[in-house]
Amino acid sequence: MIKKSRQSVTYRSSSEGSAGAASVRKAGITCAVTICLLFAACIALTVYVDPFFHYHRPLPGFPYVVDNQLSQNPGMARNMTYDSFLTGSSMTLNFDTDDFAQQLGLDMVKLSSNGAYPRDLSNVLSFVFDERSLSRKTNPVKAAYIALDVSTFTAPPDETKYPQPTYLYDSLLLNDIAYVLNKDVLLQYVLRPIAEREGTDLSTVYMTEWQTAEYYGEEPVMRGFVPSEAAQVPVPPDTVLPPVQINLAQNILPYVDAHQETEFVFFFPPYSMLYWYNVERENRLEAVLAQYRDISEQLLSRPNVRVFFFPDLEEIVTDLSNYSDYQHYSTQVCQNMVSCFASGVHEITQENLDDVLNGMREIIDRRLPYFDQLVRQYHPDM
Repeated sequence: MIKKSRQSVTYRSSSEGSAGAASVRKAGITCAVTICLLFAACIALTVYVDPFFHYHRPLPGFPYVVDNQLSQNPGMARNMTYDSFLTGSSMTLNFDTDDFAQQLGLDMVKLSSNGAYPRDLSNVLSFVFDERSLSRKTNPVKAAYIALDVSTFTAPPDETKYPQPTYLYDSLLLNDIAYVLNKDVLLQYVLRPIAEREGTDLSTVYMTEWQTAEYYGEEPVMRGFVPSEAAQVPVPPDTVLPPVQINLAQNILPYVDAHQETEFVFFFPPYSMLYWYNVERENRLEAVLAQYRDISEQLLSRPNVRVFFFPDLEEIVTDLSNYSDYQHYSTQVCQNMVSCFASGVHEITQENLDDVLNGMREIIDRRLPYFDQLVRQYHPDM
């Protein structure tokens, strides 16, 4: 005989089931509220510290880390206290704004923009001269120091070197979520400085880390130098001047003309002679000198503009111990340029422009044979 086992069945009352469901809902709500509070705390902390200076001035005593030009320049331009500014490509990285304070009496903010195209310079100028900004409500702009790399003036006038974080460039609050709920911003620019208590010295902000002798000199420069391919056909000057004129008209001159109260000091950086070696190999010397001339003439036609020409600092540009590569120079070279700003040495005018450019041509003709030998020594297969 097969015995059938009895199975007991337990039935829950409807009230017990409702209690369980309510408990799950309560736990879910508690979890959701906790997550919302955590998000709110993250947002509140980021807005309070505001490491990109998007909403307010720096908090007194907070050790801000400033190393992100694209994200931090807009806020620095709009919300810091200053009466002058420095901008340009990586040719401005190694300036110390304390030198401007000591020699020119300027309270300066540095707004370097690596590889800056004219449109990048225009973006910086738009932030600086935003009349709605806290900076402009505090101080007018006394002086603008702007490095110009002529090679970038052939770029399309609306093109930037790198993609822009637009949520930091506009005044819309809705898209700020990419800033205030950004894990990297919270960890690297809010919590890490709190933990390490080591902030950036704003007088040397963005300065390159390789400021030791091992990174400068003939050996490291020549090791990284790549000679251009030799071109047989010269680049006609009239092919490079139209984009120069468009970029000046669209990205630079409108700010100069609109702000007569500001003295604009433009300067051409002192690249080493290896830069001119490649210019000669590419057969575009006349085109490059034409760019220098055209930019200078248009700028000097404005009464609130000064222009300095540093490519002809012969003792500097022919000495590779001043360079970490064929273009980037040391802090000592930057100090030399600030001294020139103060003294007026190497300033160009409408009257001496011809002499300056002819002098540059003479330096190139006289010095390039040595650099040709040097390049062939390091590149014997040329």
